[in-house]
Amino acid sequence: MEFSGKRVMVIGLGISGRAAARLLAAHGADLLMTDLRADLSRSDLPKGEVHLGAEDPAWLAGVNLIVASPGVPPTSKLMIAARQQRIPMIGELELGSRFVSAPMVAITGTNGKSTVTVMIGEILQAAGLKTFVGGNLGTPLADAVGGAYNATVIEVSSYQLELIDTFKPHVGIHLNLTDDHLDRYRDLNEYGHAKARLFENQDSNDWAILNREDAHVWKLAREVRSRVFSFGIERPASAAVEGAHAIWCEGDCLAFTNARGGGRIAIAGFKLPGRHNLLNAMAAAAAALAMGVARQTIEHAFVGFTGLAHRTEFVREKDGVRYVDDSKGTNVGAVVEALAATRAPVILIAGGVDKGGDYGPLRAPLKEKVRMLILIGAAREKMRAVLEGATAIESVTTLADAVRMAASRARHGDTVMLSPACSSFDQFKDYAERGRVFQELVRAL
Repeated sequence: MEFSGKRVMVIGLGISGRAAARLLAAHGADLLMTDLRADLSRSDLPKGEVHLGAEDPAWLAGVNLIVASPGVPPTSKLMIAARQQRIPMIGELELGSRFVSAPMVAITGTNGKSTVTVMIGEILQAAGLKTFVGGNLGTPLADAVGGAYNATVIEVSSYQLELIDTFKPHVGIHLNLTDDHLDRYRDLNEYGHAKARLFENQDSNDWAILNREDAHVWKLAREVRSRVFSFGIERPASAAVEGAHAIWCEGDCLAFTNARGGGRIAIAGFKLPGRHNLLNAMAAAAAALAMGVARQTIEHAFVGFTGLAHRTEFVREKDGVRYVDDSKGTNVGAVVEALAATRAPVILIAGGVDKGGDYGPLRAPLKEKVRMLILIGAAREKMRAVLEGATAIESVTTLADAVRMAASRARHGDTVMLSPACSSFDQFKDYAERGRVFQELVRAL
């Protein structure tokens, strides 16, 4: 793309926005950078005009293009005015993708994105490919530009997909779809539509890796133009069809079929617990196979994969009580998965900022596995109203209060787990800070 002499506005100066601004500056753009946070540091911003604080649509005069960060809501005055003035608008994901030529693997879904992204990255690196791993996971795609990578693996959120245009991954993966971000979307269908944009620019040379156990995801198999590689625990009937691409579980192996016949991938050494992690492994293996990686390389990478921080991460055992950090469990579906993979009885710490989802699906696993639920944060009263009667419930104000209460009530053989079903922004910068604080509190017991 040619940006020299063009007036480009970057809205939102977090990690993604700053990466976009650096890339634009390197290509000669005349930058105007904005953020609602009036106290934001300007120290590492590239040269250009900066406006912090309340938005003013008058800033749009002469702007040729807008690059908006994924965290900027559609209600932004600047974005509304830009749409009215028909100023082209893209996101950092779209911007970065226009400069990256290496084959791209992109992963979306409500839960498991980060785990699968890192897992695929490790497999491709084990195959000898210089691989960029990032996106919504942490390092923006714009930072991959100029890195001479052989492959890029990126986690992609629905927010990022709202502002794509030509973005076209060679391999797109959709893991699952459950209630989340309903404080931004009208309903699950609108949220799902944003996720499905992952595949809209693919063609018959590309791959769509789809979870056939998730009805919301699997219906896309009839809509995409790319080749479908399905994954699920049970062997599908379609696996018997010549040329079908599918992967499933058979004992201590993942069995797969493809145009070359198929084979088996041993997973006896795979360390992550739970059915959801088995599905994650299948999605990662399918992506690697689509990228031409040998099954032996996939097996080797699985043995060495230990999982991510703050995702059902074991912290310590004290007096016969296990403490587990699942701070990344920011929606109900993630908590259901975490409980399914955790031995009972559980003392569960949950709560934070409500994201508009339904807490009702937690009732059954609470009755089955949780002997005490400790609620914290802004959403605690709403959660209590929905979950009353499913198990014993206590409400406290802070995470420190919750850890102290859990430790005082825990018995030998219990698991104390932080899995919030909420975002962290009432008390913490993000889920990672919340997880780090939880671990510090647990280690200080």
